[in-house]
This record gives sequence, structure tokens and C-alpha cells, in this order.
Amino acid sequence: MTIERSLVLVKPDGFARGLTGEVLRRIEAKGYRLVALQVMTPDVESLHSHYAEHQGKPFFEPLVDFMASGAVAAAVIEGERCIEGFRALAGATDPTAALPGTIRGDLGRDWGTPVQQNIVHGSDSPESAAREIDIWFPEL
Repeated sequence: MTIERSLVLVKPDGFARGLTGEVLRRIEAKGYRLVALQVMTPDVESLHSHYAEHQGKPFFEPLVDFMASGAVAAAVIEGERCIEGFRALAGATDPTAALPGTIRGDLGRDWGTPVQQNIVHGSDSPESAAREIDIWFPEL
């Protein structure tokens, strides 16, 4: 058995809409364990580190501005194949295309903003998870 850890963020749009509890409920209902949880408004420097692979792309600055626009709930989850499992639970990046039953499919929609406001972020690989967890939870 390979236990993984993943970073999950309830983005400013999800947090402002009061969806943090619903996202956490779905994570726990799936059987993943919450290892760490904090509410914070991210600083631009941390967001630049988090989204470093997107620097230079046209959506980079609008994405950083959106993520710094309000509070987020940051969590570390743990479980067997939780990276893949949470990404399936989250649904497609585009909430209009996300399947019903997923977080984005049930709770998200296109708001016509320059950056897709899609409620949650989840690490996409064990390497990304380790890097992201170190940014958001350096004490772990």
C-alpha cells in the first residue's frame, strides 16, 4: 500500500461562497484523512512559487491576482492514491464541462472572468504535492 499526500486548496471563489465545508465533507466521505488545515489569504510571493511552471504564460498574473484576492482554505490530505482520487472528485478544470457528481460539476460554473474560477486545486503528481505542501505547510 502506498499512502500519498496531496495539497488541496479551496480557492477564493469557493471559500467566499461558503463551500469549504462541502469540499471537506466530500474529501472525508471519500475516505481520505485531513492531515493539516488552515485558512489564509495567500501572499503573492507564495503564489509565484506555487504557480512557477506557469510564469510567462498570459494567464499567470490574472491567476495570481485571483488567488490573492481573498481567503483560501488550504489542506493536506492523505490516503491511498489520494492525488488521483481527489482530482477525479474535483472534476474537469472547466466547471461547465465537469461531470455531475464532481465538486466542479455540482458547484461550479463559468462566471465569464479572465481566469477560470473553479473552486478547488489539487496537486497533480507526487512531486507537485511535495513541492506545494512545502510552500503552504513548511512545518510538515
